[in-house]
Amino acid sequence: MADMFDLKGRVALVTGASRGIGEAIAKAYAERGARVIVSSRKQDGCEAVAAAIVAAGGDAVAMACHIGDMEALTKLFAAVQERYGRLDVLVNNAATNPYYGHVLDTDLGAFQKTVDVNIRGYFFASVLGGRLMRSGGAGSIINIASVNAIRPGPLQGIYSVTKGAVLNMTKAFARECGPEGIRCNAILPGLIRTKFAGTLISDEQQLQHYVGNNPLRRVGEPQDLAGAAVFLASDASSYVTGEFLVVDGGFLV
Repeated sequence: MADMFDLKGRVALVTGASRGIGEAIAKAYAERGARVIVSSRKQDGCEAVAAAIVAAGGDAVAMACHIGDMEALTKLFAAVQERYGRLDVLVNNAATNPYYGHVLDTDLGAFQKTVDVNIRGYFFASVLGGRLMRSGGAGSIINIASVNAIRPGPLQGIYSVTKGAVLNMTKAFARECGPEGIRCNAILPGLIRTKFAGTLISDEQQLQHYVGNNPLRRVGEPQDLAGAAVFLASDASSYVTGEFLVVDGGFLV
């Protein structure tokens, strides 16, 4: 029986892949045989992850991009098309959360930055990536959302709002792109031990609240997301679209 989780030969672009969740997903894809494009804001960070993948026997290249910059985003997908002529998997993982505080004190700058990356960036990456997938007749778009999309986190108002938008975006792309052979699903991580979540993890009260209300009684690790991402990229999920896969240790139960 063929390995349904095999990604051999598939071209996969992972944003926010220079560390944390994105790095874990990029490495997992490479281990399953995918040709991985490691993308994030800083080229040196991308190159370090790509080099580690290649050293382990995988196939990876580094392509820096700030997904909140439309010109940079357009150039990224043009480079993918020029190099590979196709795209099979897109993981929208790059995100930002510049403001941690009461929702009534949110300033316009933090609001706009969060929206530009977490909503506009995801949306147009999916548009540009989806066009490449449409030309190939198939593809998988995977949006990294958050449990905050279901239960807004304290002092994380605008971030939670944008992640809620990502869920409806996932359904919109799933519905409209399904006839093109393109699937779109979302992964909703709980609290994961990354630099991105450093503010929450360093807040002892918030940390204890999360762990105490988590049936598995622990914070997640980036590798905990890798299996879910491989599943949604592979033929094992060929009849799955428009769905939300929660990976939170049971926090939302």
